[in-house]
Amino acid sequence: MRWRRTIPDSDWRDGFLFVGNHLALDFLNTRPVQNGEPTELLSDFTALLRWFHAAGLLSSREMTNLQRQSGRSASAQRALHDIRQFREKLRKEVLAWEGGADVHRATVDELNRLMAAHPMHSKLQATGNVPSLEPWFEPQKPEDLFAPLAQSAAKLFAEVDRSRVRKCGQCVLHFYDSSKKGTRRWCSMRLCGNRLKVAAYAARQHLNAHER
Repeated sequence: MRWRRTIPDSDWRDGFLFVGNHLALDFLNTRPVQNGEPTELLSDFTALLRWFHAAGLLSSREMTNLQRQSGRSASAQRALHDIRQFREKLRKEVLAWEGGADVHRATVDELNRLMAAHPMHSKLQATGNVPSLEPWFEPQKPEDLFAPLAQSAAKLFAEVDRSRVRKCGQCVLHFYDSSKKGTRRWCSMRLCGNRLKVAAYAARQHLNAHER
């Protein structure tokens, strides 16, 4: 299917958070902290397929077909386990990379292995008078779901300005700061931005009261 890149302006979609401004970061954000406890949003293979659909990576038909063909299989459970393990290794790598470290050779090798085993393809889309080249994949088995995950992680490290990739100052979510100034420190205004602004306002009021 075509890899749809346009995501509606909403923090939550079908029970999943989309605040990262980058697929690899939205993937990391599938294990947020809620009520003080880590919450696994990819709780089973069905939830994994729902996230892929919410991210615009699978059509409803593809999601249904994969669920019907593989939903209760050992390969689906293995793919879910491997994808969650990959996410946690990627989280550690991204945190170190944000702090200025080079990407570890082992991570480079694993991404290359995954991209070779589960490649993304390109498709020429005739949209109006200007054709565009779109990334595309068609999963035949559960492990093929690695294709967009591995490619997006590789593109994050290779193409994105890491000074704009951050973990939120108030929670565990990661985001790419696409603002003009590049000074944002919160994952989203709805989740943490308003809280920071209220805290900053209260601090200014407290300081002003003591200066009088």
